[in-house]
Amino acid sequence: MPQTAARPLRILFTLGDPYLPQRSGGAQSSTDQLAAALRAEGHDVAVLAGLEGGGWTELRSRMQRRLLRRDYAQNRMGGYRVFRTWNPVDASEVVRRFRPDVAVVQNDNTQRTVPLARSLEAAGVPVVFYFRNVELEDLGGNPASLKGARFVANSEFTARTYGKVFGIRSTVIPPLVEPELYRTETTRENVTFINPVAVKGLETALGVAELCPDIPFVFVESWPLSAERKQELEERIAALPNVTLRMRTSDMKSVYGKAKILLAPSVWQEAWGRVATEAHFCGIPVIGSNQGGLPEAIGIGGHVLPVDAPAADWAAEVRRLWDDPKAYEAASAAAYAHARRPEIAGDHQLRTFLSVLRGACGDFTRRAGTVAARAMTVALPLI
Repeated sequence: MPQTAARPLRILFTLGDPYLPQRSGGAQSSTDQLAAALRAEGHDVAVLAGLEGGGWTELRSRMQRRLLRRDYAQNRMGGYRVFRTWNPVDASEVVRRFRPDVAVVQNDNTQRTVPLARSLEAAGVPVVFYFRNVELEDLGGNPASLKGARFVANSEFTARTYGKVFGIRSTVIPPLVEPELYRTETTRENVTFINPVAVKGLETALGVAELCPDIPFVFVESWPLSAERKQELEERIAALPNVTLRMRTSDMKSVYGKAKILLAPSVWQEAWGRVATEAHFCGIPVIGSNQGGLPEAIGIGGHVLPVDAPAADWAAEVRRLWDDPKAYEAASAAAYAHARRPEIAGDHQLRTFLSVLRGACGDFTRRAGTVAARAMTVALPLI
């Protein structure tokens, strides 16, 4: 039994949304870094994801699917396999090709989460849901309806939300953030705002920048913007000489290496606040809203304001940290301290995560044994 428990696992992560490099967001980054950590411990990892049009990834996937007559194209990224298709709700082909021991089904905004989980369950694969947002209407069903699934939530807020609505008990594991991808010395040149879109607090960020004309701001793109949205954003920023728009980058050290303060005025019910964790590794304090799990991520490493606070209140907090060296050094030290808390330590997160996965595998084996025993009990009188 001990040897079986220690056996490396074949782990399939699923995401209905497109994956790297087509889509770059918190779920994609967290999945990639978790996959790398698991592979470093000897586990075999693959990702099943959606696909979107345009670019080399889509062209290569389309050609491969046609030539091989498969629903899913496959490529390798970071040393692990990625299976991609337009509408990932049937996992049976990927199960045959990868033969996972367990599947980690992550929710997104596609209504594919629960149908995909049911497909995996029907194919005989234990399922662990990893709740990364609280967009319940996008689940595509009730996750509690699956037999024997286990549940992970990325924050206490997320766990409470799913517990209240579905009666689910989740193990809380914050997103794994690899410190060395972000930790860097900073020249403290600007206030950084990542992902300049409406739900992330664009209006507040623009208002704060307007009220602080002497402070440089950098807005960093993250989610893809349509040509129309990009033009509108550029026009609004052009009216603010102290604001620079920076294109999306995978080198976040180059972003945090110049940041003095991270602004996160999200109006969305954030399940977590990954950028806050990233910034804390650099000793950068975060000024963020009280939405969802964002205050958990910020903790002592910054300041939390009501989401509906006027821009003047946000500007006052920015200016306090910008102008007062003692206040800033204290906030920076608190950010560093918050980054050292045990619950976001990679080793601790990985041990907890693997415990949940192995538990799901054990549950599945026990259920299969019970079903077989019942079938034998029914069959014996007939022999």
